[in-house]
Amino acid sequence: MKAVVQRVSSASVEIEGKVKGSIGLGLLVLAGFGVDDTAEDLEWVARKLPSLRIFDDDEGVMNRSLGDVDGGILLISQFTLFGTVAKGTRPSYSKAAPPEVSRPLYRQMIETVERHLGKAIATGEFGAMMKVSLVNEGPVTILIDSKNRKGG
Repeated sequence: MKAVVQRVSSASVEIEGKVKGSIGLGLLVLAGFGVDDTAEDLEWVARKLPSLRIFDDDEGVMNRSLGDVDGGILLISQFTLFGTVAKGTRPSYSKAAPPEVSRPLYRQMIETVERHLGKAIATGEFGAMMKVSLVNEGPVTILIDSKNRKGG
C-alpha cells in the first residue's frame, strides 16, 4: 500500500459539484492499493497515521501528532499512486490492485483508520471523478509505502 500524507489546514473533496468530505486541520491521505497488498499492509499504515509527529509544537518543531492537535483525516483512494513510467511516457497501472480487490481494501482502510484514530474520518468515493482542494501547511508531505517497512 502506498500513501501520500499531507499536513493541511483544510482539505475537501467534491464530487459532481457537491462536497463529499472536508476537514480543517489534519491530514489529507491519498491511498493506493497494490496487487499484493494485505490486511497487514493496511493495519501498518493505519496505525502510523494518527501518531505521525508532523504538527508543530510551541517551538515550531514538528513534534505533535494528529491527536495532540485534535485534527481530522480526509482519506481518498488513488490508484494512480501505482503508476509507473519506466517504459515510455504513458503510465502503466499493472501494479495497482483491480477495483474488485481495491474497493474492499479501501472500505477496510476507512474502518481501520477510524479505529486507530478513535473517531470518524472524511472520505472520497471509490472510483468517482473527484476534485480535491487543500491548503498544505509547510508544505509537509510524507510518502508511506507498506512494502518499505525497514527504514534507514
